[in-house]
Amino acid sequence: MIEEHKIELKTHTKIDQNLCGKLVELEPRKYAKVKFEAIEQMAVDEHGLIHGGYIFGAADFCAMATINEPNVVLASSKSRFLAPIKIGDIVIFESEVIFDDDKRQEVSVKGIFNNVKIFDGIFSTVVLSKHVLKLKPGQS
Repeated sequence: MIEEHKIELKTHTKIDQNLCGKLVELEPRKYAKVKFEAIEQMAVDEHGLIHGGYIFGAADFCAMATINEPNVVLASSKSRFLAPIKIGDIVIFESEVIFDDDKRQEVSVKGIFNNVKIFDGIFSTVVLSKHVLKLKPGQS
């Protein structure tokens, strides 16, 4: 059983944690853990197969939470989907920062279901000086 603590999330504060997983542990700029439960609305067929976009969304949320800066954005990612999941499955995503030069970071994220790695990815993030939608074209 994952013990849930009071966590101060500074980014993605309006994300639907029913769709992208619930943040259950956080050490900013070091580590995060997200508990993702596959629900019926995520299924793509009568077998209950979950769409990979939801899995990626949970992994991305885990990476962004790890950095936990208000203006963090995803710059790129490399992902491997290693096994399928279905309705009712609970995946634990864990992330760790593997590179951090203040403005740019790389975060490794792994998704585990029943002691089996179902997802593995590297997320490259950037911390901007302002919200991405408030930047002028050509401004960094």
